[in-house]
Amino acid sequence: MSTLDNRQIILDTETTGINTMGIHYEGHRIIEIAAVEIINRKITGNSFHTYVNPNRSVDSEAFHIHGISDKFLADKPTFSEIADKFIKYIKGTELIIHNASFDIGFINNEFTILNLAVGKIENLCKIIDSLILARKIFPGKRNSLDALCSRYKIDNKQRELHGALIDAKILAKVYLAMTSGQTLIDFSSHNELNSFTNNNKTIIPQLSSLIVIKANEKELLAHESQLDIITQSSGNCLWRK
Repeated sequence: MSTLDNRQIILDTETTGINTMGIHYEGHRIIEIAAVEIINRKITGNSFHTYVNPNRSVDSEAFHIHGISDKFLADKPTFSEIADKFIKYIKGTELIIHNASFDIGFINNEFTILNLAVGKIENLCKIIDSLILARKIFPGKRNSLDALCSRYKIDNKQRELHGALIDAKILAKVYLAMTSGQTLIDFSSHNELNSFTNNNKTIIPQLSSLIVIKANEKELLAHESQLDIITQSSGNCLWRK
């Protein structure tokens, strides 16, 4: 099975504390998990999303980032209550996460607290860090989610506060843009024009009857801009060969 046939999951979390240096060791916990499904490079709409009661308070610094309060989380399920459903949803997939070490550290910490037989999430999924991928494509540049949205012209206006579901949906679009290298299109020659059959009659399209609408200058510039993005992402833009 090729990579394009694989089920991929874009994942993001929010937590009670914000720190890139493994803050889960200080007792911080996950408070929101979101996962967006991609199959054959199509966002399917089959998402996993839940808030989680962490059984501890949210740091004020983290609250100002995501706006999720202790009061809001009070009646939400604990991680132990959603763990089985979450594992079933992600098992056997490619997980795409921006700055994966942060989220993976927190998820594995939750697995350890529950003493789950799966051990680590790496035993369930292949992990792809989209931040590392972005740094390879755009070395020396800012590669935050907002920076990538600007670079790929992806609308992120709804991202006033960080939220796992909003960020996962945006990252899904960013990841598809970053990996948008084209595959070869094999056009048949004029003498080998494919035909199809309808009611036992062979029908051949009449090319002379087609109306040709040429792109205007604005559309040509937009086309070239898109080719620039494809070239930067994959280094292989077939339209320019």
